[in-house]
Amino acid sequence: MTSLPPRKAAIGERTQALKAVPFFTQMNDQELDVIRSVAVEKSYPKHAVVLTEGEIGDSLYMIESGRVKIFIGDEEGREIILKLLGAGHFFGEMSMIDQQPRSASVTTLEPSTFLILSHQAFEHCLERAPRMANMVLRVLAQRVREADRKIGTLALMDVYGRVASTLLELAVNTNGKLVVSEKLSQQDLANMVGASREMVNRILKDLSDRGFIAVESKSITIINRELPPSL
Repeated sequence: MTSLPPRKAAIGERTQALKAVPFFTQMNDQELDVIRSVAVEKSYPKHAVVLTEGEIGDSLYMIESGRVKIFIGDEEGREIILKLLGAGHFFGEMSMIDQQPRSASVTTLEPSTFLILSHQAFEHCLERAPRMANMVLRVLAQRVREADRKIGTLALMDVYGRVASTLLELAVNTNGKLVVSEKLSQQDLANMVGASREMVNRILKDLSDRGFIAVESKSITIINRELPPSL
């Protein structure tokens, strides 16, 4: 069997990698080749600032490898974590479309590599792969629904309920068990639910004492899926 030249093989691998991004799951190889031809690859070290809230931006970032934290903060250093994302996910889609200031900041949690699609490149893709417009609308609708759920959780639940809801949201099925495998500190979890680290510590201890979760050094296992909404 004749192998492809290294450069063509690498491009092919990256085109296939795009299929793991929800934005492009239903697109064919030809359409993905169009996107890959105008996307720029960029790598960042751990704890690097990728985007800053309020800055003017025009690009979508697709995560090839690594993990990032998306958050909003204030001048006193307090922050609310909106999302933790890993390979196959993306961020920055709103500014890519409207070229308005970034609505949140993004930093890397580990060394990360991105494929970056600018507004100009996006318009080029729409001309050559018009189905992409439908993908964008679907994803934006999904993000709005997620934001609505987040707002509802923050507004209608007490801290105990927000912690329980966030644990369930983060948990993934691993060998038949629901496990929160994200490398989260108690401060990270506190920043996700809008509470103090001390309060989160007390809630996790209570959930553990009551047999709802098992806390280990690097993960939290959900033992009872019917986590209590409050004390």
